[in-house]
Amino acid sequence: MQLLASVGRALYEAFSMFWEILWPLILGFALSGIVQALVSHKTMVKLLGGDSPKNLSFATLFGIASSSCSYAAVALARSIFQKGASFTAAMVFQLASTNLVIELGIILIVLMGWQFALAEYLGGIIMVIVIALIFRFTLTAKLVERAKEQAEKNMVGKMEGHATMDMSVSGGSFFSRLFSGRGLTAVSNYFVMDWAAVWVDIAVGLLIAGALAVWVPDSFWRAFFFANDPTIAKIEGPLVGPLVAIVSFVCSVGNVPLAAVLWRGGISFGGVVSFIFADLIILPILDIYRKYYSWKVMGFIFVAFYIAMAIAGYVIEFLFGALGIIPQDRNTALIVEGIHWNYTSVLNIIFLIIAAVLVLRFIRTGGIEMLRMMNTGEHEMEHGSHNHGHMDMEHHEMGHDVEDHEHHRMNGNSYSHDVNMERREGE
Repeated sequence: MQLLASVGRALYEAFSMFWEILWPLILGFALSGIVQALVSHKTMVKLLGGDSPKNLSFATLFGIASSSCSYAAVALARSIFQKGASFTAAMVFQLASTNLVIELGIILIVLMGWQFALAEYLGGIIMVIVIALIFRFTLTAKLVERAKEQAEKNMVGKMEGHATMDMSVSGGSFFSRLFSGRGLTAVSNYFVMDWAAVWVDIAVGLLIAGALAVWVPDSFWRAFFFANDPTIAKIEGPLVGPLVAIVSFVCSVGNVPLAAVLWRGGISFGGVVSFIFADLIILPILDIYRKYYSWKVMGFIFVAFYIAMAIAGYVIEFLFGALGIIPQDRNTALIVEGIHWNYTSVLNIIFLIIAAVLVLRFIRTGGIEMLRMMNTGEHEMEHGSHNHGHMDMEHHEMGHDVEDHEHHRMNGNSYSHDVNMERREGE
């Protein structure tokens, strides 16, 4: 009976965190969908062909405009690398795509405080700079060639179909594209696909966070993170944070609830930042690097990313400390009120209605077939497209009217439901 009560408390804690971050999640994914709907993958490849500051700046900006799903980001990074982007630009893109995205900042503000969101964005930029420097002085042409050869084998990872689909809308001004039928469909597609890509990570992250919050005493975390010795804690935090993330198996925005629990437990401010960055070196992601680029390149990526994460954590720790803006109240990460009728509940209801509208649009325009293809490899999608005589998605744009069908194609592969989807577009 006591065990059931303990499990119940852990589940309630997890659901309380979910309820607290629900509207920020919906808002963040909706804003991300709007940005992605207006930026094409083809444009990215053209601007990421080198490792100059200009190329890496564009890689960072395109990453910010992309999805927060770590698996999709890694798959898309390989895709643009195969199509002509430099290896450094591809790595910077996937880093920005998971650590500098809109929804992550919103969730950090709501769950932990604005200081953590600011630290995440500043730390992400520091990581980009450090990665660029490490790659510039240590990445050899031979290693890049090995990565290219392995990438051309088209080993299947995860979420490759999601990464391949380019549903962006072109032609016309920003607002004309955004408020058109095509624009609404593209936003709904990205919104639902992004949710489908990360919901498991969010759920697992919340469940682990709830369990740790209830079952692991604060005394353990305080001893583990040397909370009683601030100097050692500041030194240890940025080194240990990524290692804890590696074995947690949680990536994307799903690691924010875990970060909240660790912060309450006594990890340093820089340690929290480096922990959140480490979603790109968790064990499943490392295995995908091995498949995509080879063992040796995987090891290089791991070491380079770990060093960059630790350095970013240290810089943020001492910078924010010098400015006096590191939060002193560790209960900012606690969901102390539980679920009540307050502004959070009102906002959740409002944004759930918005989510329902986008999901309905997604279903009515043939989106279910796209969900089935989320884990299909890019090479397999292209092969299937040629075998069945489908149109090349590279020139197709989601949501055009049926009479324009011959002139608009979506980047990647076409689906057998295109005509039906587009016919429903005007409904």
